[in-house]
Amino acid sequence: MPTAILLSLVAAIAGVAVITQQVFNANLRGALDSAAWAGVVSYVVGLACMVAFVLVVRDPIPSLATMRGLPWYLWTGGALGGFFIVMAIFLVPKLGAASFIALFVVGQMLASLAFDHFGAFGLEKQAASPARLLGAALLIAGVVLIRR
Repeated sequence: MPTAILLSLVAAIAGVAVITQQVFNANLRGALDSAAWAGVVSYVVGLACMVAFVLVVRDPIPSLATMRGLPWYLWTGGALGGFFIVMAIFLVPKLGAASFIALFVVGQMLASLAFDHFGAFGLEKQAASPARLLGAALLIAGVVLIRR
């Protein structure tokens, strides 16, 4: 199997994992009667998986000097992930899984286009070409159709 096809398949499977996680977290919210505890459970299990991964790949612990030298915004990934999980816990039951993910992907696409266009956060600049903007517009049209 060519590498591009394999990588595309793995990316699609990751997409299945994301929506499955959100549906399970929304159900966990109902079972625990708490969005906050559902988020905590999700993060504790995720942390355990990441610790296991670090142990398997045997990555060394970064030095304190390296950690202190990082730009402040690199520390916000966990908070942004927490925001996503909390929003998904609340919104998947209200919007439905398809609408939530469609809107989520549109948000990702618009931010990605802007980050690429301006070279934000160290990315190589890639112009928001008419073709890329058309692709984003088609995604938005897809959201409109999914929400009907």
